Amino acid sequence: MNINLTLFVQALVFVVLIWFTMKFVWPMILGPMEERARKIAAGLAAAEKGKLDLTQAEERANGIIREARARAAQIVDQAGKRSTEMVEEAKDTASSEAQRLVSQARDEAARESSRAREGLSREVGKLAVEGASRLLGREIDPQTHAELLDKLAAEVARG
Repeated sequence: MNINLTLFVQALVFVVLIWFTMKFVWPMILGPMEERARKIAAGLAAAEKGKLDLTQAEERANGIIREARARAAQIVDQAGKRSTEMVEEAKDTASSEAQRLVSQARDEAARESSRAREGLSREVGKLAVEGASRLLGREIDPQTHAELLDKLAAEVARG
């Protein structure tokens, strides 16, 4: 055997093996590798889009929270103002009711005082008629001397 022929045959077999590998085996290996590379690229793009969406969602959530806090503060302020108004209205109502009750009490006291004076003047008139009748020794007719008794009661009522 000749070494040159062996090397030549081995080189020829190696070239045929490379050609066969490049023609039939290599496409079967590259196809799935390229598909896997496309899937990885799509996954990375989706992950990046997901990060962007998450950031936007966080910003929207923070905006909604800020709006809710502002609205809550506004509601609390309105409630405070309304409670102050209600307290003021209650004070005004209580004050007017107190004034009305005091006025009624004064009117009632004036009426009672007037009734008491009238009652006292009648009693004083009766006592005066009774005293005069004892002094004169005869009975005085209240109907006959009504004008005189009315004047006497008026003078007693004046003080």
